[in-house]
Amino acid sequence: MKNIFDAIKKARSNKTIEENFSQQVRTPIISQHGRIKSKIKIKKWIKVLVLGLAVLFICMVLLIKFDMNEVAILTDSVLRPVVGDSNVIWLEKIFFNASDKFKQITFNPNSVTAPQFEGDASNSGKSNLDLTPLRINNNFKSLAGEGIWQNHPLSLFPTQEVMAVTFVRSDPQRPYSITTLVQMDMSQMKLGSVAGTQQPGGPVGKPGPGVVPNNIIDSGKLIAAFDGGFQYKDGAYGMIVNNTTYLPLKNDLGTLVGYKDGTLKIFDYQGQSLGNNIDFIRQNCPILINNGEITTTNQRDKKLWGRLAAGTVDIYTWRSGIGLTAKGNLIFAVGNNLTPATLAAALKSAGAVNAIQLDINPIWVRFNIFEPNGFGKYISSTLTKDLQDGSKQYLNGYQKDFFYVYKK
Repeated sequence: MKNIFDAIKKARSNKTIEENFSQQVRTPIISQHGRIKSKIKIKKWIKVLVLGLAVLFICMVLLIKFDMNEVAILTDSVLRPVVGDSNVIWLEKIFFNASDKFKQITFNPNSVTAPQFEGDASNSGKSNLDLTPLRINNNFKSLAGEGIWQNHPLSLFPTQEVMAVTFVRSDPQRPYSITTLVQMDMSQMKLGSVAGTQQPGGPVGKPGPGVVPNNIIDSGKLIAAFDGGFQYKDGAYGMIVNNTTYLPLKNDLGTLVGYKDGTLKIFDYQGQSLGNNIDFIRQNCPILINNGEITTTNQRDKKLWGRLAAGTVDIYTWRSGIGLTAKGNLIFAVGNNLTPATLAAALKSAGAVNAIQLDINPIWVRFNIFEPNGFGKYISSTLTKDLQDGSKQYLNGYQKDFFYVYKK
């Protein structure tokens, strides 16, 4: 019996030794396996980052050398789904801000040229515009015509001045950043809004017509058209046109309302009543100027900017904006290497007391002027040679929303 107990005790002892040995061997193997998985995960993310940067670099080279339209479509339809919206915004920030830094380092003061506009600076006709020269608040050597309103003659108004243009440089650190300004007499014109065939309502099953209404085209009264706001994926900002809600309104956003009598309002929407006889409503980002005060330093607004693709507030890129003066004239602004703050400064210098940003990046900011050529046909021109020509898309169909201006 004693021999049997001794055998059992010895067997148990051997099993314990085996378990201890097995545990000692398995622990480092498991730990090593975890480290291997971690290294594989890191390498995977590095590959994704390198791939994203490579694709972005290729896109930007194509953007500079070839068709900007195709590159923009490639970025939205291919790069964003693969890399993700926020990552694309992050990559764009790296590219645009690096490009801006390169301009600062290599800047040659003699390389800056003033935008060339049609028309003249005589300003001799009857006008409801404020043509007082703008105050220049920088230390740069002034360019020819800087801050001086120049009449843009329109055949629809042969004896009146209803549209004037000028430019300013609102960033004291960037003499190469030029913002072109357009002032329009809204007592003689009316603003309309069009939802694009894809943006902003397409992703929720609400595509728009994407074209200037036929009755406006056929009337020969179309004067201008310019870009609207962000895509759905970059904030899902509200838009309503002719009682059709493409996207519902949101609080804490700069909001432009057009009424059927032609009246326009820009304000910070907080759910308040907007009144009756509304023609359209378009929201886009937090308000830039609210009752004469620039609001871009508001920390809350920085967090709201871009909503679904946060980070656009810090990018130095092409931007456009729209504002209203105390007299009710419309101010459109567009320029390169801008932030919301410098865009707001340019709009305020032109007399805007309330303003919002519209779109950003070179391909999407645009302003076309139309001259009637009989039978619903037009001759069009871009505001400056730097801007993308959107005339064919505005007249035949465009994927993004936009505004148009016509004679009352």
